[in-house]
Amino acid sequence: MRIIVTGGAGFIGSAVIRNLIENTNDEVLNLDKLTYAGNLESLTSVENSERYHFAQVDICDQTAVEKVFEAFQPDIVMHLAAESHVDRSIDGPGEFMQTNIIGTYTLLEVARKYWSSLPEGLGQAGDRKQESGSGNGGNISGPTKTSFRFHHISTDEVYGDLDGPEDLFKEDTPYAPSSPYSASKASSDHLVRAWNRTYGLPIVITNCSNNYGPFHFPEKLIPLVTLNALAQKDLPVYGDGKQIRDWLYVDDHARALCLVAKEGVNGETYNIGGHNEKQNIEVVKTICSILDELAPIAESSLIQNSKSNIKNYEDLIIFVNDRPGHDLRYAIDASKIEKDLGWVPQETFESGIRKTIEWYLANKETWCKNVLDGSYQMERLGN
Repeated sequence: MRIIVTGGAGFIGSAVIRNLIENTNDEVLNLDKLTYAGNLESLTSVENSERYHFAQVDICDQTAVEKVFEAFQPDIVMHLAAESHVDRSIDGPGEFMQTNIIGTYTLLEVARKYWSSLPEGLGQAGDRKQESGSGNGGNISGPTKTSFRFHHISTDEVYGDLDGPEDLFKEDTPYAPSSPYSASKASSDHLVRAWNRTYGLPIVITNCSNNYGPFHFPEKLIPLVTLNALAQKDLPVYGDGKQIRDWLYVDDHARALCLVAKEGVNGETYNIGGHNEKQNIEVVKTICSILDELAPIAESSLIQNSKSNIKNYEDLIIFVNDRPGHDLRYAIDASKIEKDLGWVPQETFESGIRKTIEWYLANKETWCKNVLDGSYQMERLGN
């Protein structure tokens, strides 16, 4: 089948593309604007595959997106393109409204027009039948109205935060977004459901917990702490650091997304979580502990930091003013996707965080250095 992945040069999008190219026979088109967080170096392992294609296109550019659909004839669209960093949304919400809301609307309209032109037919999402009559082994019939699928990838932040310690986000949890970022994603979720109900466009939606893993742009907590620690810079923690997040290893998430895109039921929502609830301060201290083991601070390097009493990475932790509207706890009930589609995460937080830190250590002077091109210098955002 043919799959368009929007935002495929981003953190989660690139993991999805790597998974599809390495583990399936699907043909994949990466549609990405290449903003600061998009990096084609995350796809070097698959870029030479005959089944991988790239188009540098802004999802807000309807004409350009229509041309991509017309040329590629997708069976499935996996929509990951989004502005995604909460702190940036506080400083500058406009880009989030444009990309996450207007961009999703534009993509939905292109998808609806494309889907409306497809022939009627039966079958699962992405079915393509081999037909005789071509010197190259037959023509490949394209998707049908029934087999086409628009998969919208969203976040658990649309639900706001949880009250009780035992509460979990479920697929029917009411929306209560707290930040400009989560409000823009909530808006896009509602648009996708409206296009399904009003126009009949076949859709599925997924809402995930916090992702982490290799190739993560270093404005997010885990790569930021890891690289700042290695540079012996202060490790700023918001508030008291007791905010709780459920952590999901990105390759586990990619497997889940591909499964939902192909086997999810039209109109359904699936929550995806890692079953790994951790306080932010726990995450930071875990990173420090692993770095103490894998890359201990040399006594001669202490002069790089103004603190003279640094004996380990945990000594670099400082507490800073909390960001506005900071949610206290997210936690996902992922029982539906497990029951209906058989997906469970393979990585524990302990195994996943070690793999992640080992990757950053191995790629500190290559991938990590290249993404820090001057537009972002690992500073705190969202003041």
